[in-house]
Amino acid sequence: MADPSSDPNIAAQLLYPPNIAHNTSLASVKFIAACFTGAAAGILRLTNYAGFIFFAVSVLLTAVSIGMIGCGGKPGKYVKGGWGELVMPSQENISTFVLVWTLFYGVIHVYD
Repeated sequence: MADPSSDPNIAAQLLYPPNIAHNTSLASVKFIAACFTGAAAGILRLTNYAGFIFFAVSVLLTAVSIGMIGCGGKPGKYVKGGWGELVMPSQENISTFVLVWTLFYGVIHVYD
């Protein structure tokens, strides 16, 4: 597989508008997955490392799902960083997870 930074044709293809729209939808999927994971961690009363392990597993499952289904097993064609970019959670996803996790934990288990 060619490295996108070494081949100018592949690098130019990454700026193709349909690919940019696809990448935007990938970011949305990762954000929504972080929201649902945070809600599930709060409802399941996970704390400390258990919650973050739950988040890590969710990130891996989301990355594999996006890479295999959304990108046809070739995420390097759609995402500049390939698999590494899909697996790496962004700062927004981590903070979204923590906020939703604490919200659901506090709302559901406040009087336990």
